Amino acid sequence: MSLARLQKETLTNLPYYEERVDLACAFRWTARLNMHEAVANHFSLAVNDEGTQFLMNPNQVHFSRIKASDLLMIDANDPETLSGPNAPDPTAWGLHGAIHRNVRHARCVMHVHSIHATVLASLADSTLPPIDQNSAMFFNRHVVDAHYGGLAFEEEGERCSQLLVDPKVKVMVMGNHGVLVIGDTVADAFNRMFYFERAAETYIKALWTGRPLRTLSDAIAEKAASEMDDYPGQAERHLSELKAILDEQEPVYRN
Repeated sequence: MSLARLQKETLTNLPYYEERVDLACAFRWTARLNMHEAVANHFSLAVNDEGTQFLMNPNQVHFSRIKASDLLMIDANDPETLSGPNAPDPTAWGLHGAIHRNVRHARCVMHVHSIHATVLASLADSTLPPIDQNSAMFFNRHVVDAHYGGLAFEEEGERCSQLLVDPKVKVMVMGNHGVLVIGDTVADAFNRMFYFERAAETYIKALWTGRPLRTLSDAIAEKAASEMDDYPGQAERHLSELKAILDEQEPVYRN
């Protein structure tokens, strides 16, 4: 057996290998979109039924360099997590650990300080109004945390997790901070994060014009959001296409 084949078989025997590949792709594409921030921000993916064991990026590694094998396996119920030699970022542990302990339906959690979502989070009213199809996707499906209390260590993470208990709420605009998105899978969360940033960009640029906004009615916004909720396979195909591009251009992400 060739060394390359042996290495490939060893990698594919990693626990949750395909989930690791999906997550590594999401990290690298987030960097390509300039939605990352230096070596901060973090994504996680629950891998057990209870949602308390999860994969997460290693501490302060640039998103553009993360590979499948780099991802840490974390237990949200392990109080010794931060004392180990391969400990995650303390704020990542505080925020993601609390969500995975308390919000079972939050299978994948993505937190970024992307530019337009963070501008939205800096407004006195950080609600995203339904002014186009993308922003209508989030009608009645996002919540604003208006009580920023500093870095998201454990106490702050516990408080934030309580804002996501309604399964319909998939996005938390973290006032004065950034945005956090949850989903059923990596594809689901990444697709939602992508579209929320696009929607926030449209809204912020619409405000720049100083002209009145054409806001959709609640009924039409809810109709559009429901239709997007049930739109078949779009998130999965989105991530599949991104992996296909990375397979051609930088397949090392699968290592």
